[in-house]
Amino acid sequence: MLTVEQTAALLRTYDNVLILTHVRPDGDTVGCAAALCAGLRAQGKTAYLLPNPELTRTTAPYFAPYAAPEGFEPAFVVSTDVATVSLLPENAKAYLGRIDLAIDHHPSFEHFGKANIVRPEAAACGELIYDILARLGPVTAEMALPLYVAVSTDTGCFAYANTTAYTHAVAAALLRTGMDYRTVNKVFFRTKSRKRMQLEGAMLSGCEFYDNDRVALLSVPMSLMERLGADETDAEDLSALGGQMEGVDCAVTMRELRPDVWKMSVRTGARVNATEVCRLLGGGGHAAAAGCTVEAPWPQAKAAILDAIARTVPDYQG
Repeated sequence: MLTVEQTAALLRTYDNVLILTHVRPDGDTVGCAAALCAGLRAQGKTAYLLPNPELTRTTAPYFAPYAAPEGFEPAFVVSTDVATVSLLPENAKAYLGRIDLAIDHHPSFEHFGKANIVRPEAAACGELIYDILARLGPVTAEMALPLYVAVSTDTGCFAYANTTAYTHAVAAALLRTGMDYRTVNKVFFRTKSRKRMQLEGAMLSGCEFYDNDRVALLSVPMSLMERLGADETDAEDLSALGGQMEGVDCAVTMRELRPDVWKMSVRTGARVNATEVCRLLGGGGHAAAAGCTVEAPWPQAKAAILDAIARTVPDYQG
Protein backbone atom coordinates (compact mmCIF):
# COMPACT_ATOMS: atom_id res chain seq x y z
CA MET A 1 0.00 0.00 0.00
CA LEU A 2 1.40 3.36 -1.04
CA THR A 3 1.72 6.48 1.07
CA VAL A 4 0.74 9.90 -0.22
CA GLU A 5 4.39 10.76 -0.82
CA GLN A 6 4.99 7.53 -2.72
CA THR A 7 1.88 8.09 -4.81
CA ALA A 8 2.99 11.60 -5.76
CA ALA A 9 6.44 10.28 -6.67
CA LEU A 10 4.89 7.56 -8.80
CA LEU A 11 2.65 10.03 -10.62
CA ARG A 12 5.70 12.14 -11.47
CA THR A 13 6.97 9.20 -13.51
CA TYR A 14 3.71 8.84 -15.47
CA ASP A 15 2.82 10.39 -18.82
CA ASN A 16 0.03 9.72 -21.31
CA VAL A 17 -2.36 8.95 -18.46
CA LEU A 18 -5.99 7.82 -18.68
CA ILE A 19 -8.18 8.25 -15.58
CA LEU A 20 -11.21 6.03 -14.94
CA THR A 21 -14.40 6.84 -13.01
CA HIS A 22 -17.17 4.56 -11.78
CA VAL A 23 -20.64 3.76 -13.10
CA ARG A 24 -23.42 6.22 -12.22
CA PRO A 25 -20.67 8.78 -11.59
CA ASP A 26 -21.15 11.04 -8.61
CA GLY A 27 -19.40 14.26 -7.67
CA ASP A 28 -16.57 12.49 -5.85
CA THR A 29 -15.39 10.25 -8.69
CA VAL A 30 -15.80 13.02 -11.29
CA GLY A 31 -14.24 15.71 -9.11
CA CYS A 32 -11.28 13.52 -8.17
CA ALA A 33 -10.62 12.49 -11.77
CA ALA A 34 -10.88 16.04 -13.12
CA ALA A 35 -8.67 17.50 -10.39
CA LEU A 36 -6.04 14.80 -10.81
CA CYS A 37 -6.07 15.33 -14.57
CA ALA A 38 -5.62 19.09 -14.09
CA GLY A 39 -2.78 18.43 -11.65
CA LEU A 40 -0.97 16.11 -14.04
CA ARG A 41 -1.35 18.61 -16.88
CA ALA A 42 0.13 21.29 -14.62
CA GLN A 43 3.18 19.01 -14.39
CA GLY A 44 3.45 19.03 -18.18
CA LYS A 45 1.87 15.57 -18.54
CA THR A 46 -0.63 14.40 -21.14
CA ALA A 47 -3.70 13.22 -19.23
CA TYR A 48 -7.36 12.57 -20.01
CA LEU A 49 -10.50 11.06 -18.48
CA LEU A 50 -12.13 8.07 -20.13
CA PRO A 51 -15.58 9.27 -21.30
CA ASN A 52 -18.34 8.08 -18.97
CA PRO A 53 -21.73 7.56 -20.66
CA GLU A 54 -23.72 8.10 -17.45
CA LEU A 55 -22.71 11.66 -16.60
CA THR A 56 -25.53 13.90 -15.40
CA ARG A 57 -26.15 17.53 -16.25
CA THR A 58 -24.62 18.55 -12.92
CA THR A 59 -21.40 16.52 -13.17
CA ALA A 60 -20.76 16.74 -16.94
CA PRO A 61 -19.39 20.33 -16.93
CA TYR A 62 -16.56 19.35 -14.58
CA PHE A 63 -15.70 16.31 -16.70
CA ALA A 64 -15.94 17.79 -20.21
CA PRO A 65 -12.64 19.77 -20.31
CA TYR A 66 -10.65 16.60 -19.66
CA ALA A 67 -12.46 13.95 -21.75
CA ALA A 68 -10.15 11.78 -23.84
CA PRO A 69 -10.31 12.12 -27.61
CA GLU A 70 -11.25 9.04 -29.61
CA GLY A 71 -8.26 6.81 -30.22
CA PHE A 72 -6.16 8.00 -27.26
CA GLU A 73 -3.79 5.20 -26.23
CA PRO A 74 -2.64 5.55 -22.61
CA ALA A 75 0.67 4.41 -21.24
CA PHE A 76 -0.67 4.47 -17.69
CA VAL A 77 -4.18 3.98 -16.27
CA VAL A 78 -5.43 5.38 -12.94
CA SER A 79 -8.81 4.94 -11.23
CA THR A 80 -10.34 7.38 -8.73
CA ASP A 81 -13.04 6.57 -6.16
CA VAL A 82 -13.58 3.07 -7.57
CA ALA A 83 -13.84 0.40 -4.87
CA THR A 84 -14.07 -2.63 -7.15
CA VAL A 85 -13.63 -3.37 -10.86
CA SER A 86 -17.31 -4.35 -11.02
CA LEU A 87 -18.08 -0.62 -10.70
CA LEU A 88 -16.22 0.30 -13.89
CA PRO A 89 -18.33 1.38 -16.88
CA GLU A 90 -18.52 -1.00 -19.81
CA ASN A 91 -16.05 1.04 -21.89
CA ALA A 92 -13.51 0.78 -19.05
CA LYS A 93 -13.55 -3.03 -19.00
CA ALA A 94 -10.87 -3.00 -21.70
CA TYR A 95 -8.45 -1.75 -19.03
CA LEU A 96 -9.02 -4.60 -16.56
CA GLY A 97 -5.61 -5.82 -15.49
CA ARG A 98 -4.03 -2.62 -16.79
CA ILE A 99 -4.85 -0.26 -13.91
CA ASP A 100 -1.46 0.99 -12.74
CA LEU A 101 -2.75 3.01 -9.78
CA ALA A 102 -6.04 2.80 -7.88
CA ILE A 103 -6.94 5.66 -5.51
CA ASP A 104 -9.90 5.15 -3.19
CA HIS A 105 -11.44 5.73 0.25
CA HIS A 106 -13.90 2.86 0.70
CA PRO A 107 -13.38 0.25 3.44
CA SER A 108 -14.51 -2.34 0.86
CA PHE A 109 -11.75 -1.33 -1.60
CA GLU A 110 -10.44 -4.44 -3.37
CA HIS A 111 -6.81 -3.42 -4.14
CA PHE A 112 -7.10 -4.22 -7.83
CA GLY A 113 -4.43 -1.81 -9.08
CA LYS A 114 -0.78 -2.67 -9.68
CA ALA A 115 -0.25 0.02 -7.03
CA ASN A 116 -2.92 1.12 -4.56
CA ILE A 117 -3.63 3.86 -2.04
CA VAL A 118 -6.72 3.93 0.14
CA ARG A 119 -7.84 6.10 3.05
CA PRO A 120 -10.99 4.54 4.55
CA GLU A 121 -11.32 7.24 7.20
CA ALA A 122 -11.60 10.01 4.59
CA ALA A 123 -15.03 11.54 4.13
CA ALA A 124 -14.39 11.77 0.39
CA CYS A 125 -11.75 10.47 -1.98
CA GLY A 126 -11.28 14.16 -2.78
CA GLU A 127 -9.45 14.61 0.53
CA LEU A 128 -6.85 12.05 -0.54
CA ILE A 129 -6.52 13.52 -4.03
CA TYR A 130 -5.97 16.95 -2.45
CA ASP A 131 -3.07 15.61 -0.36
CA ILE A 132 -1.52 13.94 -3.40
CA LEU A 133 -1.83 17.07 -5.55
CA ALA A 134 -0.39 19.22 -2.77
CA ARG A 135 2.75 17.04 -2.92
CA LEU A 136 3.00 17.53 -6.68
CA GLY A 137 2.86 21.32 -6.57
CA PRO A 138 0.54 24.24 -5.84
CA VAL A 139 -3.16 23.35 -5.87
CA THR A 140 -4.64 25.86 -8.30
CA ALA A 141 -8.22 27.10 -8.65
CA GLU A 142 -8.59 24.83 -11.69
CA MET A 143 -7.85 21.80 -9.51
CA ALA A 144 -9.71 23.15 -6.49
CA LEU A 145 -13.08 23.56 -8.23
CA PRO A 146 -13.66 19.86 -9.05
CA LEU A 147 -12.10 18.88 -5.71
CA TYR A 148 -14.67 21.02 -3.93
CA VAL A 149 -17.37 19.22 -5.92
CA ALA A 150 -15.86 15.92 -4.73
CA VAL A 151 -15.64 16.80 -1.05
CA SER A 152 -18.90 18.74 -0.76
CA THR A 153 -21.07 16.16 -2.51
CA ASP A 154 -19.73 13.17 -0.58
CA THR A 155 -20.45 14.98 2.70
CA GLY A 156 -23.86 16.43 1.80
CA CYS A 157 -22.40 19.93 1.83
CA PHE A 158 -20.53 19.06 5.04
CA ALA A 159 -23.68 17.90 6.87
CA TYR A 160 -23.14 14.12 6.91
CA ALA A 161 -21.61 12.33 9.90
CA ASN A 162 -18.53 11.40 7.83
CA THR A 163 -17.43 15.06 7.85
CA THR A 164 -14.32 15.65 9.96
CA ALA A 165 -12.18 18.57 11.00
CA TYR A 166 -9.80 17.63 8.19
CA THR A 167 -12.67 17.75 5.68
CA HIS A 168 -13.25 21.38 6.66
CA ALA A 169 -9.52 22.09 6.53
CA VAL A 170 -9.36 20.78 2.96
CA ALA A 171 -12.44 22.78 1.99
CA ALA A 172 -10.91 25.93 3.48
CA ALA A 173 -7.71 25.39 1.51
CA LEU A 174 -9.73 24.95 -1.68
CA LEU A 175 -11.72 28.13 -1.04
CA ARG A 176 -8.50 30.09 -0.56
CA THR A 177 -7.65 29.45 -4.22
CA GLY A 178 -10.55 31.72 -5.20
CA MET A 179 -12.55 29.03 -7.02
CA ASP A 180 -16.31 29.52 -7.47
CA TYR A 181 -17.78 27.46 -4.64
CA ARG A 182 -21.03 29.46 -4.65
CA THR A 183 -22.14 28.03 -7.99
CA VAL A 184 -21.31 24.50 -6.84
CA ASN A 185 -23.42 24.93 -3.71
CA LYS A 186 -26.32 26.39 -5.68
CA VAL A 187 -26.33 23.70 -8.38
CA PHE A 188 -25.80 20.65 -6.16
CA PHE A 189 -27.55 21.60 -2.92
CA ARG A 190 -30.07 24.39 -3.45
CA THR A 191 -31.67 23.59 -6.81
CA LYS A 192 -34.21 20.85 -7.63
CA SER A 193 -36.07 20.30 -10.88
CA ARG A 194 -39.85 19.97 -10.76
CA LYS A 195 -39.48 16.34 -11.83
CA ARG A 196 -37.07 15.75 -8.95
CA MET A 197 -39.60 17.13 -6.50
CA GLN A 198 -42.32 14.94 -8.02
CA LEU A 199 -40.00 11.93 -7.65
CA GLU A 200 -39.43 12.72 -4.00
CA GLY A 201 -43.18 13.14 -3.41
CA ALA A 202 -43.94 9.78 -4.99
CA MET A 203 -41.17 8.06 -3.03
CA LEU A 204 -42.37 9.48 0.27
CA SER A 205 -46.02 8.65 -0.38
CA GLY A 206 -45.06 5.02 -1.07
CA CYS A 207 -42.48 4.71 1.71
CA GLU A 208 -42.66 1.58 3.87
CA PHE A 209 -41.45 1.36 7.46
CA TYR A 210 -40.02 -1.58 9.39
CA ASP A 211 -38.19 -2.29 12.64
CA ASN A 212 -40.45 -0.08 14.77
CA ASP A 213 -40.26 2.63 12.10
CA ARG A 214 -36.48 2.83 12.34
CA VAL A 215 -36.00 1.37 8.85
CA ALA A 216 -37.50 3.19 5.88
CA LEU A 217 -37.72 1.63 2.42
CA LEU A 218 -38.28 3.86 -0.60
CA SER A 219 -38.69 2.60 -4.16
CA VAL A 220 -37.98 4.16 -7.56
CA PRO A 221 -39.27 1.72 -10.19
CA MET A 222 -38.59 2.34 -13.88
CA SER A 223 -42.31 2.93 -14.36
CA LEU A 224 -42.17 5.94 -12.01
CA MET A 225 -39.22 7.46 -13.88
CA GLU A 226 -41.03 6.93 -17.19
CA ARG A 227 -44.34 8.32 -15.94
CA LEU A 228 -42.69 11.53 -14.75
CA GLY A 229 -40.31 11.78 -17.71
CA ALA A 230 -37.43 12.00 -15.21
CA ASP A 231 -33.79 11.41 -16.16
CA GLU A 232 -30.56 10.60 -14.33
CA THR A 233 -30.02 14.20 -13.26
CA ASP A 234 -33.47 14.29 -11.65
CA ALA A 235 -32.65 11.05 -9.81
CA GLU A 236 -29.19 12.09 -8.62
CA ASP A 237 -28.55 11.36 -4.92
CA LEU A 238 -32.14 10.29 -4.19
CA SER A 239 -30.66 8.05 -1.51
CA ALA A 240 -30.24 11.06 0.77
CA LEU A 241 -34.00 11.52 1.12
CA GLY A 242 -34.89 8.70 3.50
CA GLY A 243 -32.32 9.58 6.10
CA GLN A 244 -33.93 12.97 6.62
CA MET A 245 -37.01 11.43 8.24
CA GLU A 246 -37.23 11.76 12.02
CA GLY A 247 -36.73 8.46 13.84
CA VAL A 248 -35.23 6.68 10.82
CA ASP A 249 -31.67 5.40 11.27
CA CYS A 250 -31.58 3.07 8.26
CA ALA A 251 -32.94 4.25 4.92
CA VAL A 252 -32.96 1.99 1.88
CA THR A 253 -33.58 3.43 -1.58
CA MET A 254 -34.40 0.79 -4.20
CA ARG A 255 -33.77 2.11 -7.71
CA GLU A 256 -34.74 -0.11 -10.66
CA LEU A 257 -31.96 0.21 -13.24
CA ARG A 258 -33.32 -2.42 -15.66
CA PRO A 259 -36.35 -4.69 -15.40
CA ASP A 260 -36.00 -6.53 -12.06
CA VAL A 261 -32.49 -5.18 -11.43
CA TRP A 262 -32.52 -3.07 -8.26
CA LYS A 263 -29.71 -0.82 -7.04
CA MET A 264 -29.92 -0.65 -3.25
CA SER A 265 -28.53 2.46 -1.58
CA VAL A 266 -28.34 2.14 2.20
CA ARG A 267 -27.83 5.17 4.46
CA THR A 268 -27.56 4.56 8.19
CA GLY A 269 -26.82 5.87 11.65
CA ALA A 270 -24.54 4.29 14.24
CA ARG A 271 -26.87 1.36 15.00
CA VAL A 272 -26.64 -0.15 11.49
CA ASN A 273 -23.43 -0.80 9.56
CA ALA A 274 -24.38 -0.18 5.92
CA THR A 275 -21.27 -1.94 4.59
CA GLU A 276 -22.07 -5.14 6.48
CA VAL A 277 -25.66 -5.08 5.22
CA CYS A 278 -24.63 -4.63 1.61
CA ARG A 279 -21.74 -7.09 1.82
CA LEU A 280 -24.28 -9.87 2.43
CA LEU A 281 -25.68 -9.05 -1.02
CA GLY A 282 -22.35 -8.68 -2.82
CA GLY A 283 -21.91 -4.94 -2.35
CA GLY A 284 -19.97 -2.62 -0.08
CA GLY A 285 -19.12 0.96 0.77
CA HIS A 286 -18.87 2.81 4.08
CA ALA A 287 -20.31 2.16 7.52
CA ALA A 288 -22.97 4.85 7.01
CA ALA A 289 -23.39 4.69 3.22
CA ALA A 290 -23.16 1.59 1.07
CA GLY A 291 -24.78 -0.08 -1.90
CA CYS A 292 -25.43 -3.34 -3.69
CA THR A 293 -27.42 -4.67 -6.64
CA VAL A 294 -30.11 -7.34 -6.44
CA GLU A 295 -31.56 -9.03 -9.53
CA ALA A 296 -35.08 -10.12 -8.63
CA PRO A 297 -38.68 -8.91 -8.87
CA TRP A 298 -39.49 -6.13 -6.42
CA PRO A 299 -41.04 -8.27 -3.63
CA GLN A 300 -38.05 -10.63 -3.54
CA ALA A 301 -35.53 -7.79 -3.82
CA LYS A 302 -37.22 -5.98 -0.93
CA ALA A 303 -37.22 -9.17 1.14
CA ALA A 304 -33.51 -9.69 0.43
CA ILE A 305 -32.42 -6.27 1.68
CA LEU A 306 -34.68 -6.44 4.75
CA ASP A 307 -33.30 -9.88 5.58
CA ALA A 308 -29.74 -8.54 5.25
CA ILE A 309 -30.57 -5.74 7.70
CA ALA A 310 -32.19 -8.19 10.12
CA ARG A 311 -29.11 -10.46 9.99
CA THR A 312 -26.80 -7.52 10.69
CA VAL A 313 -28.69 -5.63 13.40
CA PRO A 314 -28.98 -7.50 16.74
CA ASP A 315 -32.04 -5.60 17.93
CA TYR A 316 -33.95 -5.66 14.62
CA GLN A 317 -37.68 -6.05 15.14
CA GLY A 318 -39.51 -6.99 11.94
